[in-house]
Amino acid sequence: METMNRRDLCAAMAAFAFLGCGFSEAQSAVASEDSALAQSKVFRFSDLPVKQNENGGWGRQVMQGTLPTGEFVEVHETMLPPGKMPHPPHKHRNTEFVLIRQGKLEFLNEGKPEPVGVGDVIYTASNRMHGLTNVGDSPALYFVVSVSHGQA
Repeated sequence: METMNRRDLCAAMAAFAFLGCGFSEAQSAVASEDSALAQSKVFRFSDLPVKQNENGGWGRQVMQGTLPTGEFVEVHETMLPPGKMPHPPHKHRNTEFVLIRQGKLEFLNEGKPEPVGVGDVIYTASNRMHGLTNVGDSPALYFVVSVSHGQA
């Protein structure tokens, strides 16, 4: 059996590293092609089921899945009755964008309340305490777009 010198060992290690990269990229390509979001598509609003929430509101799951670029994305619509919160203030690792479609809301941003209304967009950074309350006299409607690395 021949012994390997340092030059041979370095060349072999580089070759293994190169092969590892190739296998990793091939697995990512296969995973992204298998993803529900690998192809462009339309999510028909009329086809999306509505789920009743405990607070008297409702939610509509639009989509969720992993993008070909690796981010996990989840989109839903919520109807929040007057005076209600979807849940207590909280924080999580995913980032959220909240697009206000109807109503008057109060966004609790790290303990500081901020008024938001129709057409406003809330950005919630990862791991920041936040909450939402409908402070209006009518139901509020908004979409949430949640983005994270890996499933949230």
